Amino acid sequence: MQTAQWIIKRYRRRRAIVSVSVAIVALIFTLTFRFISERNLNHHRITAFTQHAVNALDQLLLPLAAGRNTLIPLVGQPCAGVHLQLLKQAASLQTVRAVALIKDGILYCSSIFGSLDVPIKQVQSLLPTREPLLMLSTDQTLLKGRPVLIMWYPSSKDGQDGVIEAVNIDLLSDLVLEPQVPLITQAVLSVSGKHLVHGKGIMTTLPPPVNESAYRRASTHFPFSVSVSGPGAAKLALLHLPSQLPLALMISLLTSFITWFATASRMSFSREINQGIVGREFELFCQPLLEARTLKCDGVEILLRWHNPRQGWISPEVFISIAEEHNQIAPLTRYVLTEIQQQLHFFPDDAHFHIGINAAPSHLRNGELLRDLNQLWFNHHPMQQLIIELTERDVLFEMDSRMVQDLRHRGVKIAIDDFGTGNSSLAWLEQLRPDVLKIDKSFTKTIGTDAINSTITDMIIALGQRLKIELVAEGVETPLQARHLRLRGVNTLQGFLYAEPMPIKAFPAWLAEHRETPPTRQNGDALPFTRG
Repeated sequence: MQTAQWIIKRYRRRRAIVSVSVAIVALIFTLTFRFISERNLNHHRITAFTQHAVNALDQLLLPLAAGRNTLIPLVGQPCAGVHLQLLKQAASLQTVRAVALIKDGILYCSSIFGSLDVPIKQVQSLLPTREPLLMLSTDQTLLKGRPVLIMWYPSSKDGQDGVIEAVNIDLLSDLVLEPQVPLITQAVLSVSGKHLVHGKGIMTTLPPPVNESAYRRASTHFPFSVSVSGPGAAKLALLHLPSQLPLALMISLLTSFITWFATASRMSFSREINQGIVGREFELFCQPLLEARTLKCDGVEILLRWHNPRQGWISPEVFISIAEEHNQIAPLTRYVLTEIQQQLHFFPDDAHFHIGINAAPSHLRNGELLRDLNQLWFNHHPMQQLIIELTERDVLFEMDSRMVQDLRHRGVKIAIDDFGTGNSSLAWLEQLRPDVLKIDKSFTKTIGTDAINSTITDMIIALGQRLKIELVAEGVETPLQARHLRLRGVNTLQGFLYAEPMPIKAFPAWLAEHRETPPTRQNGDALPFTRG
């Protein structure tokens, strides 16, 4: 059988599962987010590196391209007359190693060596050409074997005349092509089928990268491109991921704690009770109360039964105790009052027939119960006598006792339910001066035994009679108990000997049968989780 502790433990377990699940999701999400962020950052660094290299080379070559309009008119003029001008042009462009003029395929004037008479093909085998040309080559004059970037601009239709500008690309490569390990392990400048690899010189072919990724960006101004290779943005991000684990664990733990506290109200049995009230899942049962001597039914006690569509039958001992812990007794009492008004026609329309409703003393505070009764009971002007049964489990305050007097003035009887099981029974009698005492079934079942509680039962009966309070015995299950209680002057009997709790709509049939035949203990299986 389910208990309140078992229900609460299960809901806490569900909350724990949800919190751990959220923590795992948060951990995975955080690591994924950090991985994606790191990968994107690495990719941005790679693209920024290549873009910077391309821009730097563009900024170098654009002034050279602009200066050709100054140099081309000098082709064919005597070297002695233009040499100084070549020197000034080379000096103005700091990265230019040399500027030379070619006439009829002969290099005849150089900014470095002055007048020359060298076939250009001996210096650069691909020259002269009819089209402008940008190419990587090696220096054959000043710093032999060092890489240079050659810009060729023809000045004649046959391509035999023109201007050469040689750029000290070896020095520039140290500035713009130096790799950024571990992200970039190799940077390459590719021009006209040749490749300048940083630290390795000019190569005609490049070996394919092994277990590395390559990225290439071409210039929009000149026929060259810059390529970089390395482990790849994703691979480096993955290698860097373990360093993000402490942060991810902190976030996941924080998320788990937040989830645990956020689900306190949403994933709790108290929320389940609220859903049951809103969804009208609770059903009203009633248990008849019989006059002890005539065995005439003179009233009923209203009981709640709950067949939760999500969890099945739930015992009142479970949901009532949890409702008390979470201050939900008042909403349940309002629910009972509302449902009774819709089913009041099942009961005799008789002022001597009483209907007992359980309420908590806390519901009396600040006049809350009186306001609820005004709205849900008195406004409908029912004929039946209303009895409010208060339990001793709550603490009784002075203001509550004054509210009890207000209820009594409105014609409501006050009963103490489960009398003798609380911590302050005598104090309740003094403050409330109730109309009815309901002897708890734990005392009734001891009748006829040698138990101390059997003596206490007789003392409770004597006390009630001395104070002229009506007495109701709960849990009467045997003729011996009924006889004992009747002989000692108990007014009303309630228990399985006469009737088990039944749905309200079944009460008229029971009442009709009871009037025609002597009452006996009903046979058959008890309803699930009954509570007398």
